[in-house]
Amino acid sequence: MTNLRKTLKVGVSGVRGIVGESLTPLLVSSFASSFGRYVGGGRVVIGRDTRPSGEMLEHAVVAGLLAVGCQPVILGIAPTPTVQLMVEEISANGGIAITASHNPVEWNALKFIGPKGMFLDSHEADELLDIYNQQDLNYAEEQDYRDVRQMPDAFEIHQKKIFKHIDVRAIRARKFKVAVDCCNGVGALFTRPFLEAMGCEVVTIFDRPDGVFERIPEPVAENLSALEEFAKTAGADIGFAHDPDGDRLAVVDNLGRAIGEQYTLVLAADHVLSENPGIVAANIQTTRALEDVAASYGCEVVYTKVGEIYVVEKMVELDAEIGGEGNSGGVIWRRIHPGRDSYVAMALILEMLAVSGQPLDAIVRSLPRYCNRTKKFQCPAFAAREIVRHFCRKYADQNPILLDGLRIRMNKSWILIRPSNTEPVLRLTAESTDEKEVSALLEQFSREISELQQQFTR
Repeated sequence: MTNLRKTLKVGVSGVRGIVGESLTPLLVSSFASSFGRYVGGGRVVIGRDTRPSGEMLEHAVVAGLLAVGCQPVILGIAPTPTVQLMVEEISANGGIAITASHNPVEWNALKFIGPKGMFLDSHEADELLDIYNQQDLNYAEEQDYRDVRQMPDAFEIHQKKIFKHIDVRAIRARKFKVAVDCCNGVGALFTRPFLEAMGCEVVTIFDRPDGVFERIPEPVAENLSALEEFAKTAGADIGFAHDPDGDRLAVVDNLGRAIGEQYTLVLAADHVLSENPGIVAANIQTTRALEDVAASYGCEVVYTKVGEIYVVEKMVELDAEIGGEGNSGGVIWRRIHPGRDSYVAMALILEMLAVSGQPLDAIVRSLPRYCNRTKKFQCPAFAAREIVRHFCRKYADQNPILLDGLRIRMNKSWILIRPSNTEPVLRLTAESTDEKEVSALLEQFSREISELQQQFTR
């Protein structure tokens, strides 16, 4: 039972766990029924990434929804942002994305989407969990079962909406050569035709849609050596790397160098703000380079907790057009839909290149440069909370930001210590204009975290 608790994560990011261990078809079907009851029946959009367990869990979700009188609308394999967008497009009561995003292949998850195409917030997630725990589901009578709809053209609708707001003609005129690391996820099906429709020459690696990941699925710089070499050898103008479900994006420049996942949002925000200055919303794990870029347009960055829904809620509250999560390479452009979207990010960055006429390495050199590194510590939730409390007490006199975990600002440097929403880990992030300072901060705080881990996990 201990192992099951460690691997099942239930919260604002949905329900995720190791398939067959903590995440079973029975549990998935029950959560789907609970969600169907929560949204009041009606149509519910379902999409999944390419993980081998995805089809099995899709069937479990369909069964759970049918049982409470919902009409499942199946997209099949589709990017998570496409699932979110289609909830809005067909006026569905909700949606379920079957994906564990950047987690290893043995994990899978259900991400629950409300009627506005946004993930459930913490209060809504609590209401859903109450329904699940009470199991007061009111199963449908036989005459009330709905039919199952298939919607194979969902991504085409998604693409058309992006192209409506992007200068596709300018991009086509440049005839960019683009290298793509599809991570054997949804990008293996959708990214080549998407880029080719913008006149790009596309070369790909890890492009089998089988969900058997040939690199660590989180698209951060240290996992992109294959794309760096591939893009350089191919003479690509730019390289893109997906996560398995297509909401995150990392970028490699024309010299074959990963620019860092934090700079995906910085590039997109710089481009959008150059045409439409305004407030930017970003999570607290985002680079200060975003503040510097926003300030150059007379704009402000407002920080939120880590988690897409927190950024989206703040964007809606402040009527911000652009925002995202720097630490995940997550770009949110509300003009398309309120969610992280790697296809939006690719289109914005290609438009930026087309309009500027500069190579990507020159654009990146013109941006404020910070060194940003993150380290993970395997840590049960209780120990992670106690470690954060320890640092809160220790640094109370330094006016720490306690929005999500603990962030301490030190001149041009900062550190963030926070428990993950999606894994049983504690994350330590350090950023500075000086790489040696980042290494020193990571070493200092890592040593203390390791000592505290031993103390709280005895």
